Amino acid sequence: MVVPKSPVGCPMDALLRLLMGPWTTYILWVLRSNGPTRFGELKRKVAGVSAKVLSERLRMLAEAGVVHRQFEATIPPQVTYSLTTRGEELREVLDRLNEVAVRWQTADKAAAAAPAVLGHSAGVIDPASAGVAAAAAPASAG
Repeated sequence: MVVPKSPVGCPMDALLRLLMGPWTTYILWVLRSNGPTRFGELKRKVAGVSAKVLSERLRMLAEAGVVHRQFEATIPPQVTYSLTTRGEELREVLDRLNEVAVRWQTADKAAAAAPAVLGHSAGVIDPASAGVAAAAAPASAG
């Protein structure tokens, strides 16, 4: 297992570098939400990603021990991806990030729709007074 190295030697920096790659969190979210998923289905669910980039991201996540790649030598070959134990450890982190993302998106939409209030910049909302409750059920990431 190889997690990208941090230039500053910080373990959290190394983990964030792993997750920050293009499409990575979206891929992990789909696997977290759907369980074991074949490559073609994963490509359809991660709309907009090319097969090349998806393959690169999955290879990198497999090398880091976050994703398991199951290959079956059938015709055509079947490749299924799933989260490993290490990948499952990210479930709570992904869920929490999704909650924050949904809350921020809701607040940003409310701020954009609200008329500018005297003394406040348009589009800026004070999180303490926003009154936005987290969604009762997790929304899909994206």
